[in-house]
Amino acid sequence: MLKAQRTAAGRSRWPLLLGALGPAFVASVAYVDPGNVAANLTAGARYGYLLMWVLVLANLMAMLIQYLSAKLGVVTGRTLPELLGARLRPGPRRLYWAQAEIVALATDLAEVVGGALALQLLFRVPLPVGAVIVGVVSMGILAIQDFRTQQRFELAIVALLAVIALGFLAGLAVSAPSPAAMAGGLLPRFDGPDSVLLAASMLGATVMPHAIYVHSALSRDRHRGDADGHPGAPAIRRLLRGTRVDVVIALGVAGIVNIGMLLLAASTLGGTEGTDSIEGAHAAIERALGPAVGIVFAVGLLASGLASTAVGSYAGATIMQGLLERRIPLVLRRAITLVPSVLVLALGVDPTWALVVSQAVLSFGIPFALVPLIRLSTQAAVVGEHTLRPPLVVAAWLSAALVIVLNVALLWLTAGPLLGR
Repeated sequence: MLKAQRTAAGRSRWPLLLGALGPAFVASVAYVDPGNVAANLTAGARYGYLLMWVLVLANLMAMLIQYLSAKLGVVTGRTLPELLGARLRPGPRRLYWAQAEIVALATDLAEVVGGALALQLLFRVPLPVGAVIVGVVSMGILAIQDFRTQQRFELAIVALLAVIALGFLAGLAVSAPSPAAMAGGLLPRFDGPDSVLLAASMLGATVMPHAIYVHSALSRDRHRGDADGHPGAPAIRRLLRGTRVDVVIALGVAGIVNIGMLLLAASTLGGTEGTDSIEGAHAAIERALGPAVGIVFAVGLLASGLASTAVGSYAGATIMQGLLERRIPLVLRRAITLVPSVLVLALGVDPTWALVVSQAVLSFGIPFALVPLIRLSTQAAVVGEHTLRPPLVVAAWLSAALVIVLNVALLWLTAGPLLGR
């Protein structure tokens, strides 16, 4: 009898867990956007397996950070920007929004440029025209969110995520990495200032500020309970269990894709000239592994640009609504924020350089999202009985400290030569 009850209880949990899946998969797209491609391919081609440990560590940090963001949305029924907006005075709130908006624009630049590069590689479309196409298609994806249901939006993003994974991992079936070199890449170390700069770019491309903001909104919107959008205590506990599963699976997939990109570059592109650009890396992959792998890689890059720019626009709208209490249609915001990316490409700025720099900008925005997230997650007045346990508090603050230290090192290495150090 008892065994039968346990079996029935176990079966009843599965629908609840499966019903919680989705928000983390949407947020995880931010972790496999075109900025990741530029940073990871450059790192693998230039330093081999040296910086693999950065991606492993960043992915573990990402799991913890995204869970905290999702948990905040589920427990409080509010987004991280809304909670911050309610606690900041008007002046600081606008300044905070300004830095968050700069981060969102840097994110959008990386995503649109990556999608435009993919269209150029596949169909020889000029970069500015490709940027417009990416923007228009992303508007269609966002329209699903606006006028239908979040679940359909999630399914669209998950489908693109599957294409991304296939596109970026297919080459590993042809060029397997060295197990011994992979094990060596897990040892934390650098090889000069440029490797630190790349590590900061990789971290900025992996732990994404806008993903921290948006995950609280995705979870809150998916799990609205009663009229005020806040589930009861028993439902919250069930949802948090499902959220943990959601985050581990989704961020696990994103981590595998990121590491796979670095391994592909390390095993295929090491010592090859011109691999510091996506176009050069794509050409080298075609020469080494064949045109079919090159096409699949470019398709993965296109899916990455389309999915991540849609999620980025969702995040930007979440930031604006929470901090400025102003809401504009997602499609309209997508149209407005597309302009800088098109201008950058029309002016002839090197696209891969723009991608890497955008990731460095993102790394500076991480502490502004991460530190408030940790503080709010440790306050009983905000999350009640769901405050972080001491081991998670330590892990969260260590993650924040590592990000800040890397950013200070990045600032020193880039500003020092300009100041005549």
